[in-house]
Amino acid sequence: MFENLTSRLNQVFDQLRRRGKLSEADVDAAMREVRLALLEADVHFSVVKAFIARVRERAIGAEVSKALNPGQQIIKIVNEELIQTLGEPAPLNLRGPKPHVIMMVGLQGSGKTTGAGKLARMLRSKGERVMLVAGDPYRPAAVTQLQQLGERIDVPVEADLNVKPPELVRRAFDKAEKGGFGIMIVDTAGRSQLDAELMNELKSIVAKVPPVEILLVVDSMIGQEALNIAQGFRDNVSITGLMMTKMDGDSRGGAAISIRSVTGVPIKFIGTGEKLDALETYDPARLSSRILGMGDMIGLIEKAEAAFDQQTAQKTAERMMQGQFTLEDWLDQMKQMKKMGPLAQIMDMLPGQMGQAARQVDPKDIEKTFKQSEAVINSMTLKERRNPDILNASRRRRIAAGSGMEVQDVNRLIKQFREAQKMMKMLQKTGGKGLGKLFG
Repeated sequence: MFENLTSRLNQVFDQLRRRGKLSEADVDAAMREVRLALLEADVHFSVVKAFIARVRERAIGAEVSKALNPGQQIIKIVNEELIQTLGEPAPLNLRGPKPHVIMMVGLQGSGKTTGAGKLARMLRSKGERVMLVAGDPYRPAAVTQLQQLGERIDVPVEADLNVKPPELVRRAFDKAEKGGFGIMIVDTAGRSQLDAELMNELKSIVAKVPPVEILLVVDSMIGQEALNIAQGFRDNVSITGLMMTKMDGDSRGGAAISIRSVTGVPIKFIGTGEKLDALETYDPARLSSRILGMGDMIGLIEKAEAAFDQQTAQKTAERMMQGQFTLEDWLDQMKQMKKMGPLAQIMDMLPGQMGQAARQVDPKDIEKTFKQSEAVINSMTLKERRNPDILNASRRRRIAAGSGMEVQDVNRLIKQFREAQKMMKMLQKTGGKGLGKLFG
């Protein structure tokens, strides 16, 4: 996410950190580089102009000149102003009588149907009774897709290809009301903001069942065109929020940074992958931190909490700190890591030196290593996993043959495991001191 922009900004920040004092000329040079980085990321020029002006005004003032570390102070200012540009958090409006109607609108191919499924899953996980409505009769595949998503997340789907969307939504609302559902998410047909007929259909749906939220689903990878789409939809229906999709594939980030400032419509959710759990509630502070290469520890912790079995993790942690870490534990850790999502996203969330180092490594190489390591450990007996000391030459040859690897691969894994054991023993001796340096 935002790899190109993050890389450019980190180059600027590295130069600032190296300077003890900063002149006005130094600040201007840094701001020129930041301006270029933002424009190359396809951030709207008006947003860039206003952002740079605010940062520069603060950067040449007393709060920087009197700072012990001027470079760090400017980075702090950039972070604060970027958060302001990204806008305030805007939670879903779920006030008033139930069922609450949430409409998903947007261009065809923007990710509305998948986004509806993701949102239904998120709300259901919070204890809400959710119903999905397949309001796109023009594309039967969309109805089928939503029904399949509903089955996967155990959420009912109301659908009828022979009924026009306004009537279907009205019927579904009555059913949801009688059935005690708290939320009804309506997936609508993909349409251009210039398609008058389909826009009138949206207005008819709104007139039949007034929604508490109308979420415009926008593909973040289309850049500044997203601004035109948002403005076009806003002029036709009362857009209350945005769901930015495909953020995991957006190396620039211009749309996400610009859209709130230009349109006035808040971002409420970001899609970070294809899986149904790859939906995040929008948090400008966390997003800014990731853009600036500072990681997202809160997001990382949330992913870990969702993926890890807490009881098992606690027991493993205790064994690790007691020096009882085994290859079996290592295998469990790799399996849990895979549950957290694509490694590229995880690495993107790592802060400080650890994050910078991680971003120099190709996630595909790590995933390949994970698969090889799993294959090797799975080829061991339970006794061998718990006591690698018994792994003599003949056992290693058998494990290599069973895993489809070479003996050298088995030897490499054992060496890596020994190094991990040494680290655990060191942490045990120091009580975990020094671990924070990795995050500095």
